[in-house]
Amino acid sequence: QVQLVESGGGLVQPGGSLRLSCAASGSIFTIYATGWYRQAPGKQRELVAVITSSGSTNYADSVKGRFTISRDNAKNTVYLQMNSLKPEDTAVYYCHADRRGLLEVWGQGTLVTVSS
Repeated sequence: QVQLVESGGGLVQPGGSLRLSCAASGSIFTIYATGWYRQAPGKQRELVAVITSSGSTNYADSVKGRFTISRDNAKNTVYLQMNSLKPEDTAVYYCHADRRGLLEVWGQGTLVTVSS
């Protein structure tokens, strides 16, 4: 029922910024938390940031102070503002919806490449 669509990825130089968007549709009321994950070449998928329906946030240590997760409830959209990007941030970034006891939902992913 719930669908997620990511956008905003692209190529950026080290030190640059990008803002990723995750637009949700369907049974939005079932979403407890929305998170951003990433998967770099040759590595497993890892949690980057999460925001709950109550507004609580959490970040991976590697992105604290550089990334900010936020939401616009009116637009059913969650954002990931990424600043001071590093080459090691290069990955496919995925939006994820936690629906408590219901089936989790993943977006299709958007590629972020940080390179000079």
